Amino acid sequence: MHTMETFNLLQPYKIAEETFVIPWALEAPPVGHFPMNSMVIRGAEPVLVDTGAPAVRAQWLEAAWSIVDPLNVRWIFLTHDDRDHAGNLLAVLAQCPNATLLTTWFSIGRMAEEWETPINRCRFMTDGDTIDVGDRTLVAKRPPLYDNPTTRALFDSKTRVLWAVDTFATNVPTPMPDVEALSPDEFRDGQFFGGRLVSPWVALLDGEKFGTVVDDFQRLNAEAVVGCHCPVLQGAKISEAYDFLRRLPEIPPWTEFTQADLDQWMAIAESSVPREQPRPSGT
Repeated sequence: MHTMETFNLLQPYKIAEETFVIPWALEAPPVGHFPMNSMVIRGAEPVLVDTGAPAVRAQWLEAAWSIVDPLNVRWIFLTHDDRDHAGNLLAVLAQCPNATLLTTWFSIGRMAEEWETPINRCRFMTDGDTIDVGDRTLVAKRPPLYDNPTTRALFDSKTRVLWAVDTFATNVPTPMPDVEALSPDEFRDGQFFGGRLVSPWVALLDGEKFGTVVDDFQRLNAEAVVGCHCPVLQGAKISEAYDFLRRLPEIPPWTEFTQADLDQWMAIAESSVPREQPRPSGT
């Protein structure tokens, strides 16, 4: 695991045997940063898990190919079709001619608004499906929280790494490889904020029924949990995160920022811009 001192965005770091996170983050004032990660499994049949955001396409592709030769990539697991997950899909398909796209019927339809996904290179992998990728079996699982109806998480039964997609999303004060750098309050508040942000419907749920869904997800017994919008969770942090997740239905919805907030931010920004100084006379 990388330390804070050696951690850099778009520089892959190892989280388990042959398993790497490609980290990126968006600055999100006034709440800090939001992780925007993807993952690579460099096993017997290498797997890309999501394809990064188009805003950093060249850097993301360079990072991915520093881990695995694109000609060796056999599988592309697309958790869902949102731009931060599927933004570089066409570029990846073009550079990975031997890869099969693991997706869903609905994802293909949703992406058709922008591009035509090559159906002959697709394999549908829905909730509960498994696939043998040579030296490990991968399991698709609908996560407890999601912001897109096509979402599936991915569990690696060999390394026990769980890609939780948008579940466990959290803001962080600065980009970081794992949540150990967060204080207990930052970790708790981030879990409550991120969960309600990506899935505001959680406030409408029956807590007992939702708890059953969370229990089922936790029974995967992951030893490391990571997602697009959360640093790596390990050890006691995993069970803590599940405990916070179960509490979300009882917490009031997050209050969105309003135009008044934007006006205040703009006023602060304008007041901080240095004014042009008058030129001395005669110049």
